[in-house]
Amino acid sequence: MAFLLRYGLSRSILMKTTGNSKGIHPFFRSVSVQPAQRDEWRYELARYGSYVAESMPKYVERAQVTYQNELELFIHPDGIVPVLTFLRDHTSAQFKSLADLTAVDIPKRPYRFELVYNLLSLRFNSRIRVKTYADELMPVESATSVFKAADWFEREVWDMYGIFFANHPDLRRILTDYGFEGHPLRKDFPLSGFVEIRYDDELKRVVQEPLELAQEFRKFDLKSTWEQFPAHRKQEQIEGAVEADEKKKTD
Repeated sequence: MAFLLRYGLSRSILMKTTGNSKGIHPFFRSVSVQPAQRDEWRYELARYGSYVAESMPKYVERAQVTYQNELELFIHPDGIVPVLTFLRDHTSAQFKSLADLTAVDIPKRPYRFELVYNLLSLRFNSRIRVKTYADELMPVESATSVFKAADWFEREVWDMYGIFFANHPDLRRILTDYGFEGHPLRKDFPLSGFVEIRYDDELKRVVQEPLELAQEFRKFDLKSTWEQFPAHRKQEQIEGAVEADEKKKTD
């Protein structure tokens, strides 16, 4: 909260939310904020987001406050290291902890992947979310030079989504097995996968084989369920699928 005091949030509002002029340790207090105070708090968050955007206009494309009063920064991919360094080292921010790094796959977008960095400031008991974008072929600069904790986070994102992090010290898969093909959390990855793993009694080891779904009276469609949603497909594909279903019913 101290960085908000620095940018215009009155001490009286903080006294009302903490119940003490000196404040109480956040682990031992529950904050009760009235609607008017919440609106002013939201305004101060927006002011601080604007301050960060004005400080780094080359990289910060937009700053917004969500409906849950969470501050988000949307940045250009080239600004990952500069913006994270600014938020870590600036005296009014001090977001020195990378709490989480994850991604979201939205296939309809030109840049289908959205990278999300969740930062925590222990000094000010504050959080901020930094978002950027990437596609299948676009390398993204690794954040390990800023936060050592980004090492395994980025390996997980590489394993699950296939986002390549340039200058990463050890970019390997971390959750899937050796020789695994594809990236399981992409929306176009089939739910059944491509291979199956079993223990072979003769070889006395775990073997990996092509997927076989040999069961009678069952039809297996290896396409992703995501692709079956009408909004994900073109109109011609939808009409063709409908005609094929009607033809099967008539036959």
